Amino acid sequence: MHIVIVNRWPRFFDGTRWDNELTRYEEFIDHDANQVSYVVDGPGAEGVLAEPAKIACQVRVEDVNDVAALGAAVLEITERVGPVDELIALSEFTLEIAAKVREDLGIPGPTRTEVAVYRDKVRMKQVLDEAGIRVPRFDSCVSAEQVRAFAASCGYPLILKPVAAAASIGVRRVDNAAELDAALATLDLGDYEIEEFIAGQIYHVDGFVDDHSRITFQATSRYINDCLSFTHGAPLGSVLMSPSPRRTLIEEFSQQIVTALGLRRLPLHLEVFITPAGDPVFLEIGGRVGGAEVPHLIYRVFGVNLYEMFLRVLSGGPVPPVPDLIDSSGGWLIMPKSAAQAERVLRVASMRDQVPIVWRELLPEPGQVLAPGGAYDALHRGRFILLHDDEHVVEAGIRKIIENFDFEAESL
Repeated sequence: MHIVIVNRWPRFFDGTRWDNELTRYEEFIDHDANQVSYVVDGPGAEGVLAEPAKIACQVRVEDVNDVAALGAAVLEITERVGPVDELIALSEFTLEIAAKVREDLGIPGPTRTEVAVYRDKVRMKQVLDEAGIRVPRFDSCVSAEQVRAFAASCGYPLILKPVAAAASIGVRRVDNAAELDAALATLDLGDYEIEEFIAGQIYHVDGFVDDHSRITFQATSRYINDCLSFTHGAPLGSVLMSPSPRRTLIEEFSQQIVTALGLRRLPLHLEVFITPAGDPVFLEIGGRVGGAEVPHLIYRVFGVNLYEMFLRVLSGGPVPPVPDLIDSSGGWLIMPKSAAQAERVLRVASMRDQVPIVWRELLPEPGQVLAPGGAYDALHRGRFILLHDDEHVVEAGIRKIIENFDFEAESL
């Protein structure tokens, strides 16, 4: 096979950063049995660790998420090496772009239509709604008048959400007509949907789906706070759930969703509401490995590397078996940096003494400047992974960090 990998993620070897350490292309794809080429940008070049002699071709572009640049790079590789059998992109933001390039160049693999059910937030809810699975009331944003009419029929609060974004980037909650008008004045409606606000606890399910839309592995977790609050400066955490009727309910709901969407041979990151009445409601799904500390925690607790499973499948192998699982728990927490302005770290203290179940801790150094914003894998004020058999002990540890985290910075 001739496999082309699109990589935008660096790897770190400073002994502290662990981001992307599980995306070991050089280990999970046989570079001797296959011709393996890469398209990378600046950070992505730092994540390609295969021996240069085993790389068929590598092309560097300014931005792998520029569809024209990616298409030109893949075409160049095709001319230099030969036809491409598999175009691999693991990043949430590159899935649709890679699908467009496949269609343009006649490369086998998921099309934009297939990708839409786990990237387009309108399309995924349309399919599930037609299958009788509960989703929030929703609609595409076509015009200001249509959005206001939806608001009048649905009531407030409402959620305005980019159709194809991730990590709650660009998501807005509007609580009244004045806030809606203010949002409509600034948004490109063609990129947005509007949906009903669902009250309840949010959970996430991370796993892998086989050739027959069966979930062969799944880990169910409960968020502490939520992704939208994180974008406004609140800490975000998550705790792996122990066996319970609620976990079973979520697992069964997850399988219904995967079956209805027809997902096959890929990882999933699914988010679900449980209402105060105990009813599950679909939030959204991604056909990719979860972000933040999710894959690292799952690998540490269960011995399952979701990136490895996906890469081995994409390079022509069967869906790998998962080990016998022992129920345990763990969790993670991110203390976000400022989203608005850069800050210079003056003081930051380790939490290991106060919370001994901390397995990994990533803190900036005093004097270091933190750029504003950034996704979950950025260097924030603090990132933590905790391990313990009891989910309640894990949650207590997370809340203790939130309450006692000692950090001081000056705005720049």
